[in-house]
Amino acid sequence: MTTISNPKAFLTSLFDAAVSAADPAGTISRYLPKLPKGRTIVVGAGKASAQMARAFENVWDGPLEGLVVTRYGFSTPCERIEIIEAAHPVPDAAGFEASTRILETVEGLTEDDLVVALISGGGSALLPSPPNGLSLEDEFAVNRVLLASGAPISSMNTVRKHVSAIKGGRLAVAAYPAKVVSLLVSDIPGDHPQFIASGPTVADAANRQDALRIVGQYGMELPAAVMAHLNSSNADAPQPDDLKLVRAEHHIIASAAKSLESAADIAQKAGIEAAIISDAIEGESREAARTQAAMAKEILHRNRPFNKPVVLLSGGETTVTIKGKGKGGPNTEFLLSLAMDINGEANIHALSADTDGIDGSEDNAGAFVDGGTIAKMREAGMDPVTFLENNDAWSAFNQIGELFVPGPTGTNVNDFRAILIS
Repeated sequence: MTTISNPKAFLTSLFDAAVSAADPAGTISRYLPKLPKGRTIVVGAGKASAQMARAFENVWDGPLEGLVVTRYGFSTPCERIEIIEAAHPVPDAAGFEASTRILETVEGLTEDDLVVALISGGGSALLPSPPNGLSLEDEFAVNRVLLASGAPISSMNTVRKHVSAIKGGRLAVAAYPAKVVSLLVSDIPGDHPQFIASGPTVADAANRQDALRIVGQYGMELPAAVMAHLNSSNADAPQPDDLKLVRAEHHIIASAAKSLESAADIAQKAGIEAAIISDAIEGESREAARTQAAMAKEILHRNRPFNKPVVLLSGGETTVTIKGKGKGGPNTEFLLSLAMDINGEANIHALSADTDGIDGSEDNAGAFVDGGTIAKMREAGMDPVTFLENNDAWSAFNQIGELFVPGPTGTNVNDFRAILIS
C-alpha cells in the first residue's frame, strides 16, 4: 500500500498541477481567431487577464492594441497591451476608469475589426460601470451587499449585470459591428460563460425580475436608487438573440474540470487513487465541509464509497454568509469547519485554496488541516467555534502557522479542495 510521508507536500503538488493546467500560456494558442482585415483590439478583465494578455501577445501574428484590467498585485508586463490595476473584491475608482476606457476603446469599430475579450473570474468587481441614474457609490454598495449575502456566484452576477453599463453582454453590443471573440478562464461552477465576470460579452436570458427575486430571496438591503433602477426598464439587459450579438463567440480556455483532472493524474502517478467529487460545488462553505468530512470518515473507517488510500478532489465556489467581523474567505471557513468534524482522526489531511492565490481579502490562498488541527488551536488558547462563528478562520490558522500562501498564480478557476485519506 502506498504511503505519503509528507501530506502537505503531496497536497501542494496537486494544487500546483491544477494551477498549471489553467495557465493561459499553455492553452490560449489553441483558440486564436483568424487575423482580421482591420484592427485587432484586445480588452479584458479579471484576476488572470494580465497573464492572458501576455500569452496572447506572445502568439498573435499581427498588429494589436488594447487594455485589460486586473487586481492590484496581479499585473504582468506586456509590450502592446496596457495593463491597469484596480480593486477586488470591492470595486474602486480605478476600476471605473478602466471600464470607461474599455468601452471607449471598442466604440466606432467596423465589421472588418476584431475585438478579443480576455475574461476571467474577478472581472465583475474590476469592471464597475454604473448606468445612467446610479452612482459609483451605488455600485460599490451593491457589491458589498452581494459579497455578504451568501448567494451563489451565478445569482450575484444576475444582480450585477442589471446594475451595470458593461456587463450582461453590453460590452459586445458596444463593439458591434466588429467581430467579438471572448477567451474565458472559467471560475463558475458548470462553466456557464454568461456568468464569468457577469458576462460582459455574453448575454443570458435572466431578466430584471430574476434579479429582483434574488434580492428578495437573500434579504439584500440595496440603496433606494438601485431598487428604483431594478424596477425600471432601464435595467433590462441584452438577450441572447440580440442582433448585435450575432458576431460574438466565446471559448473556455481553462476550467476547474480540466484542473481537477490534472491534479488527479498527479495523485495517481504517486500511487494514490483520486476521486473527483464535483467541479461545481456551491453553497455554504461550512456545510460543504461537513458533507466532505463525513465522506472522509466513512472511507477511513469503512472503505466506502472508496477504498483508502484515496484523495477526494473538488472544485466550484462555496460562499460565506457573513455574520461576524473576522478575517477569512470561503476556503479557510471550509477548512475550519472540516477540522472540527475530523478532529482526532490521525489519517485525514486536507488543503483547500483558491486557484488565483487569494482567499478573501488577505494574502493566503487557503490553509492546511488534519486531525490534530483543533487540538493545536486549543493549545494556543483559541476556541475554534468562536472563530468560526465570527467568520475569522484566517486568524485561527494564522495563529497556528497553517496558512497556505503561494502568492498570485496568474489564473483563476476558483476553489481547489483535496482531502487525503491514508
